[in-house]
Amino acid sequence: MATALKIEDLHKSFSTGFIPKKKKILKGISLAVEEGEIFGYLGPNGAGKTTTIKCILGLIFPKKGKIEIFGHSSYSLQAKEQIGYLPENPYFYDYLTASEFLRFYSQLSLMKKKDKEDKISSLLSLVSLEQSASLPLRKFSRGMLQRIGLAQALLNEPSLVLLDEPLGGLDPLGRKEIRDIIVKLKAEGKTVFLSSHILQDIEMICDRVAIIVNGQIVSQGTLQDLISEKILFTEILLSGVEEKEVEDLGECISTHTERLLLKVFEDEKIEKVLQLVQSKKGKIHSLIPRTETLEDLFVGIVKQQ
Repeated sequence: MATALKIEDLHKSFSTGFIPKKKKILKGISLAVEEGEIFGYLGPNGAGKTTTIKCILGLIFPKKGKIEIFGHSSYSLQAKEQIGYLPENPYFYDYLTASEFLRFYSQLSLMKKKDKEDKISSLLSLVSLEQSASLPLRKFSRGMLQRIGLAQALLNEPSLVLLDEPLGGLDPLGRKEIRDIIVKLKAEGKTVFLSSHILQDIEMICDRVAIIVNGQIVSQGTLQDLISEKILFTEILLSGVEEKEVEDLGECISTHTERLLLKVFEDEKIEKVLQLVQSKKGKIHSLIPRTETLEDLFVGIVKQQ
């Protein structure tokens, strides 16, 4: 499998303050994204995610390091032709309709007029905005703006799509819509480099991830490699039992009317909970073993830094 994006020993500093002082933002970033995968780039705010993306795009220049896109220097025309980009906070001319907006940006490409119209139509369909093609962007919701921005990023048929926090500020439905589109892009053979701090969504769709903290990658690999499958505790949702009767068997973390949600950390106590509920003629509504999540891994790594 070919390498879509390769970054080697990337360093970047900025001068800050009234008396300029160098602040290191990126401290030797190295990673490789394989063709056709969804790669998650994770980190807390200020870790260097957006700075990395801007270096890839050539919007800013690193102090040191090498970036290649499909084997070409990131500064070359061959590389830039294969990139689509959605920034974290895109600015749109909000008086344009969705169709006019895409038509305006299509002028940057070399497509014929008929091909442009076909492409615009197919992109509006991809992002489920065909019914809003004549609606001014000022009337779009946050989720709709993210989707039309993603359509713009795909106008030039890119092989590598860079998305900077595409799920930020969206409600659960909006996040699902964006996730579904990203998965469709992968199915079409595109490579997606996704920067985000919304860990649940990353865990759902990414093939591999890299975690950046304070300008350094502290962990990277497949989710299977990074996340332990060891059972941390078992969640038991039950009713018909008083909270004081189970306080020695686990940690009661929530009550839902007459129901108790109990975290049990020891296997032998699970059987005791079941026996107690049976003796009280209560009911077990669910029993779910919980393994480590990406959020557990991420929080643990950030706290260690």
